[in-house]
Amino acid sequence: MSGKGRSTLRLDKVLTHMGYGSRSEIKKYVKQGWITVNGVRAKDSGMHVHPETDVILLDGEQVVYREFIYVMLHKPPGVVSATEDNRDRTVLDLLEPEMLAFEPFPVGRLDKDTEGLLLLTNDGKLAHELLSPKRHVPKTYTALVQGDVNDADVERFAKGVTLDDGYVTLPGELVVLERERQGEEIISRIELTIHEGKFHQVKRMFQAVSKKVVYLKRIRMGNLDLDESLKLGEYRELTESELELLRK
Repeated sequence: MSGKGRSTLRLDKVLTHMGYGSRSEIKKYVKQGWITVNGVRAKDSGMHVHPETDVILLDGEQVVYREFIYVMLHKPPGVVSATEDNRDRTVLDLLEPEMLAFEPFPVGRLDKDTEGLLLLTNDGKLAHELLSPKRHVPKTYTALVQGDVNDADVERFAKGVTLDDGYVTLPGELVVLERERQGEEIISRIELTIHEGKFHQVKRMFQAVSKKVVYLKRIRMGNLDLDESLKLGEYRELTESELELLRK
């Protein structure tokens, strides 16, 4: 049996973390003799194990432990980027119970009416690195904007825009993809990369040049692209190579 140590965890904590049930359920499984550790039947759900090295079987199935989870979500509009909210559905409401067992949280936020790439993880260190103002991790959006977005706007964004509270943004890379006349007005489809994450930043940048964002979608964070095969509200875990791209 494993001794108590820095790299040990309670057996019930390991199994609840992996989504095998609540602590009281794990206690029942132990009583029923369903759990073995290194071939020996567990007698106490509070026993300490080495989750990385001990062989834990639950009803004959090996429990493969992992500490962290990394999820790419295609966030739909109408859902808030929070772990809980009294009025609205949150991004956690979109996840299956086995994912929720890891207690993930959104890395940064997308406005309620904004869709696109949102990362969820329980890796606080990586989240901090991605959100740190010192790192200026780029985020790329596509948007539909009321008004004729032109070369003058591209130049203003490249120098940094003064927002309504007097804050001057870092330079942003604005690309005009197409313009379309709809009745009396022009709708511009653009792509914008920013290097910080102020509140409602993309919308406020366009407000500063007297234009209005009517649709907004994040398509990239750092080097990670949204998987376009994910429909709104769908998610999947990151691949190893995607995780490496984020860590760079």
